[in-house]
Amino acid sequence: MLLHIIARGKIARSPEAELLERYARRITWPFKHSELPDTGGKVPPPAQTPCREVLLDERGKAMTSEEFAALLGRWRDEGVRECRFLIGAADGHGDEARARADHLLSFGKMTWPHLMARAMLAEQLWRATAILAGHPYHRSG
Repeated sequence: MLLHIIARGKIARSPEAELLERYARRITWPFKHSELPDTGGKVPPPAQTPCREVLLDERGKAMTSEEFAALLGRWRDEGVRECRFLIGAADGHGDEARARADHLLSFGKMTWPHLMARAMLAEQLWRATAILAGHPYHRSG
């Protein structure tokens, strides 16, 4: 299953970009990172179907790493070919996008910078795929 982060804004050369790349290199599943302008621009159509769309949103569900891994594993086992993770601009996502999404995911009640959210998501994707592969990276506690 392709794991595809689609984010508004440019990450450019930054410590967050280095973290994103570090974790992206570790992910053994197909992975893609796309950027859109802060405003305008259309989310590209899925590269593969069936597809699931996850919005990072403050109104979303906070999940443990194990729950997140289980969700991805279930979608993979159901034949989902692409899972797209959308990170909005500073004002987040609109009601229409939230209603259309398959899942709303929150990194907690705190507000996180968009660039950090990308790096954190990449790390959680690495962690989830490691959990599913039985890799010892993740330690439940």
